[in-house]
Amino acid sequence: MVEMPAAPVAQPKLLELEHALGSIIRGKAEAIRLALVALLARGHLLIEDVPGVGKTTLAHAMARAVDCGFHRLQFTSDMLPSDVLGVTIYNARTESFEFKQGPVFTNFLLADEINRATPKTQSALLEAMNEVQVTVDGRSYPLPQPFMVIATQNPTEHHGTYPLPESQLDRFLLRLRIGYPGRDAERLIVRNGDASHLEPIAPVLGGDELLRLQQHVHQVRMDEALVDYMLAIVDQTRNHEALALGVSPRGAQALFRTSQALALIEGRDYVIPDDIKRLAVPVCAHRVMVSSRASMSAPGAESAERILNSILTQVDVPL
Repeated sequence: MVEMPAAPVAQPKLLELEHALGSIIRGKAEAIRLALVALLARGHLLIEDVPGVGKTTLAHAMARAVDCGFHRLQFTSDMLPSDVLGVTIYNARTESFEFKQGPVFTNFLLADEINRATPKTQSALLEAMNEVQVTVDGRSYPLPQPFMVIATQNPTEHHGTYPLPESQLDRFLLRLRIGYPGRDAERLIVRNGDASHLEPIAPVLGGDELLRLQQHVHQVRMDEALVDYMLAIVDQTRNHEALALGVSPRGAQALFRTSQALALIEGRDYVIPDDIKRLAVPVCAHRVMVSSRASMSAPGAESAERILNSILTQVDVPL
C-alpha cells in the first residue's frame, strides 16, 4: 500500500485549527502560526510579553481547540513544587501511602506568569518537560500524551519576577511575543469588550488525531544542504563575539523539528530555506546569552534577536 504524502493529509485540519484560534486572537496570524508549530512539533511554548495583550487567551484557546485535558496554574511566589507535581499522603483507611496527582497530570498545562514563582518551583517542571514524566518520593509517573506546557511570562523588568534559568529556557521549543494589536484589530477588541474571552470555541482535534498529525512531521524532508545551512547558523552563535553562550544541540534539534512542522502547516512535505530563517529567532533567541559588553547597548532579549538577525544575513543560503 502506497503511503500518502503527509502534507495533503495534515494541512486541512491544521488550517481549521488555525482559523479557530484566529477567531479568538485577532490580527496575530504569525503568533498563532508559531504556536501551532510548537504544538505540532511536540514542544513547549513560552509566551513573553507585557500584561494585557492576550498571552493567557491564546493558551486557553489552544487548549479548548484540542479536545484534551487542561489545567491552569497561576504561578505565585509562595507556590511549592508539590502544588505542581502532587504529593504522597498516608491513607488511614487502607494503611498505605497514596500519590495524589498534581495539575501537571494533564495534556495542556497553562503555567500562567511562570516567572513569578521561585526557581525551586520553576524547576519542578524540568523533568516533565524533558521526559514527559515526574518523579516524586523516588517513584516515576508517566504523564498523559499529548503533553504540552504553555507558559506565559511578563518581562523581567517588572517587579516581583524571577528570571527563568538557561536550563529551563532551553526546554521551551520556542518563545514568541504577541505584541500590541493593529488599529483595526484593537477596534474590534474595544467594541466587543470581553466577548472574545467568552466566545465558545468548538474542539477541532481530538488527542489521538493530534498525535497522528505530530507523527506526520517526521515525514517532512530536509535536504542535506539545508541541514548544513541550519548548522552553520547554530555554529555562528557559538563563535559570535557578542554572545557568551550559543545555541545548544537541543536548540539545533528544535530548529530542525520546527522547520519540518512549519513546512507541514504550509502544505509542503519538504523544508525550504525560508522556514529556517523564519524560525531562527523564535527558536534560538531565548537559548543564547548576550555578553555583558553587548548587553549594555540594548536590553538582553532585543539584543539577542538583533544578533541572530545579523547572523542570518551573514550565512550563505544554499541554492
